[in-house]
Amino acid sequence: MTNTKLGTLFLVPAPLDFGCEAQVPVEQSVPLGTLQAAAAITHWVCENAKSARAYLKRIDAVAPLAAALQAQQIQELPREVHKKGDHGGQFDARPLLAPALAGHDMGLLSEAGMPAVADPGSSVVKAAHDLGLRVVPLSGPVSLLLALAASGLNGQNFAFVGYLPQEAGERAQRIRELEALALRTGQTQLFIETPYRNTALTQALLQTLQHNTRLAVARGLTLASASVRSETVKAWRTKPAPADERAPAVFAIGR
Repeated sequence: MTNTKLGTLFLVPAPLDFGCEAQVPVEQSVPLGTLQAAAAITHWVCENAKSARAYLKRIDAVAPLAAALQAQQIQELPREVHKKGDHGGQFDARPLLAPALAGHDMGLLSEAGMPAVADPGSSVVKAAHDLGLRVVPLSGPVSLLLALAASGLNGQNFAFVGYLPQEAGERAQRIRELEALALRTGQTQLFIETPYRNTALTQALLQTLQHNTRLAVARGLTLASASVRSETVKAWRTKPAPADERAPAVFAIGR
C-alpha cells in the first residue's frame, strides 16, 4: 500500500475591489509571494467560479499559472452556504477536499479579502483540520482590520457582528444594543452592509446613535478613491456624507 502525501489548504486573499467600477493592479494590494503561491495551485474551492476565474486571470498576468485557466479544477460552495453561512456545523465540506487527500494542494477563495473572515469558508477550514490537512493562510488585504486600524477606535478589544437587520425598527434596536455595549465596555463594534444599502444604514446610524458616540466608516479600502472618516455622531450630522455610497464599506462604532 502506497502512502499518498496529503495536500495543503491555502487560504488565498483576494483584492477588495470586487464589484467596483475601477480595479487596482492586483500586485498593489496582494503581496507578490501570495500571488506566486496562488499561481502554483490548480485545485480550488470558492464562492463563485466566475469571479474565481477572473481573479486567476489577474494573477496569471503577474505570476504565470501552473495550469491553463480552462484546466483549473474549481468547486463552488453551495448557495445555501452563502445565504446562511457555514460556521454552524450543518454543512459537511469534507467531500470538497478530496483532491487534497489525493495529494493536491488546494486554494480557498472568497470574492474579496480573506476567505472565512466575514465570508463563507470556515466549514472548509474546519474540515481540513479534521482531515489532518495542513492549513496555511496567505498574506493579503482584510477589510475589517484595515478599517479598524484606520478608525482610531479601540483595536485591543473589538467584535465583528456581521450585517445588521434590514427592517428599520429591528435595525434601530440592534444599533442601540451595539452602542450600549461599546460605550459600556469600550469594545469597538464592526459591521458591514451590501453597498447599495450603505446610504440607508448611514442614515439609520446618524438618527439612532448618541451625539458623542464615535462613528467610523471606511469606504473603498485599497482603491484610489478610498476614504476613512471617524468622528462623533454630532460632527457627522454637521457635514454631508460622501457622495459615493456604492463602494464597499466597513462601519465601526465606539468611544
